Amino acid sequence: MKRRPRIYYSAAQKALMWDRWKAGDTLHEIGKLFDRPHTSIHTILSATGGIRPPQRHRSRLALSIAEREEISRALAAGESIRCIAKRLKRSASTVSRELQRNGGRACYRAAKADEAAWQRACRPKMCKLDNNLALAEIVSVKLQSLWSPEQIAGWLTRTYPDDKDLQVSHEAIYRTLFVQTRGALKKELLAHLRRTRGMRRPRHYTQKTPTHGRIVDAVTISERPACIEDRAVPGHWEGDLLFGDAYSQIATLVERHTRYVMLVKVVDKDSHTVVAALARHAQTLPKELYRSLTWDRGSEMAGHKRFTVATDIQAYFCDPHNPWQRGTNENTNGLLRQYLPKGIDISGYSQDELDAIARKLNERPRKTLGYKTPAEVFNECVASIG
Repeated sequence: MKRRPRIYYSAAQKALMWDRWKAGDTLHEIGKLFDRPHTSIHTILSATGGIRPPQRHRSRLALSIAEREEISRALAAGESIRCIAKRLKRSASTVSRELQRNGGRACYRAAKADEAAWQRACRPKMCKLDNNLALAEIVSVKLQSLWSPEQIAGWLTRTYPDDKDLQVSHEAIYRTLFVQTRGALKKELLAHLRRTRGMRRPRHYTQKTPTHGRIVDAVTISERPACIEDRAVPGHWEGDLLFGDAYSQIATLVERHTRYVMLVKVVDKDSHTVVAALARHAQTLPKELYRSLTWDRGSEMAGHKRFTVATDIQAYFCDPHNPWQRGTNENTNGLLRQYLPKGIDISGYSQDELDAIARKLNERPRKTLGYKTPAEVFNECVASIG
């Protein structure tokens, strides 16, 4: 595999990263701007804990690049230090120190001198917790007791109203935790925050992309043929997941023409597991009796294209927040609650036990079928295609 060349981000590129991070973009979205993986962006942002470093600026007292260029040209012309200082309206000692720091008269170069001065000017400001170890110890103990920084800051203000040295803002606590170069609070204390992430996120941050939680390329229920809508032809099913407790579920399927019910055991609710279980189950029926499937907007059917490719069965989806559009399935799920009440663990039911429950429903006469049972009507359909 060919390795991509290392990239060194410019100040402008880093500024763009911070702007997009503040706007709420994810690391993946920012990485796409530079055609780089999200890990490359994470390296830059995590260096300061996800908190944008303050923008640096030159002191008004420092020599400017224009003044350094003037010094360089004057040296080349052979002028004295005092002459140069007089022209710049600076003291001679200022010009002398500038030359001593940057190689003397013979080696002085304005651009290199300016860059070196910019690097030397870095002065990391000592934070309050680093200067006050007693305060840092109090904050550490409270964090270990699972207090939030805001609770700690408020408690300190109330407990020590007249002692400003024992007061600190919650923002200062957060910044000291996330910017580890401050060194006053150990990184392990991050684990005691309610959200244990290691990098500060902006207010508008979300991992949800424009397609998050949506069924991509879904064919809506309004596109179903009229023969499905009026229940004139058998072979069109409605489906959903029926939950017991929060960790157990089964797939329920009901045929619109006959009201015939089938239950499918699924060990998990992720899309891959559900789609695979439904595809295997579809192979147990004749193609004439399984032509389409209408589902809710649940993410368990995000892989509907795989289902259609594997079974040649078209999947349709209700409009968002309109599960009643699969009314037959919703009604059937209500009937199933007699056998599978809410809150119970249904993961222990075998497929044979689920088939037995479905059989009980299919052998109950239905008014809408002229008091025939769904099993009778479904068997008539099977016989007609035989």
